[in-house]
Amino acid sequence: MRTFIAVDLARELKAGLQDLIRRLKGKGGEVKWTGVHGLHLTLKFLGEISAEEAGTVERVLRTVAARHAAFPLEIKGTGVFPPEAKNPRVLWTAIEGGEALAALQNDLELELEKAGFPREERPFRPHLTLGRVKGSRGLRDTMAELERHRETSFGRMTVSRVTFFQSTLRPTGAEYSILAEAELRC
Repeated sequence: MRTFIAVDLARELKAGLQDLIRRLKGKGGEVKWTGVHGLHLTLKFLGEISAEEAGTVERVLRTVAARHAAFPLEIKGTGVFPPEAKNPRVLWTAIEGGEALAALQNDLELELEKAGFPREERPFRPHLTLGRVKGSRGLRDTMAELERHRETSFGRMTVSRVTFFQSTLRPTGAEYSILAEAELRC
């Protein structure tokens, strides 16, 4: 099964981001846009794992979550990967979660590494993928609209749980199901 650990966003935040995606989509760029169910903050992508490994991940998730208090998170600003690229591949919005978010992600990374899962080599850059660029047609107008939101706040929430998801790839896109959730301390 293909899996990852993430912070699932509050419904209101997803609605606001869907409004942004609709505005960007209206500019006609060749972009595969993220659906509402795909709007989550990935903390650790695990990829294909066995049912036995899923049990291990769930135990690690609960242990780590119990060590961290709930914390505020804000979705603010937009950008692209690679940064400052003439030909961007990913359009995103930034996540501001401060030291609490970084500590949670790092703790998950360390504990999962101890349990035998490979460590992510790239640094953690909290973001939400809005879309993946497929071609250059209409991209200039899309990028201009994205730039208009470089400093926009799309809302805030309190992160009180982390979720272990299974991702099933379909021709129509990925479908997500919850394997487990772990509450942070209040």
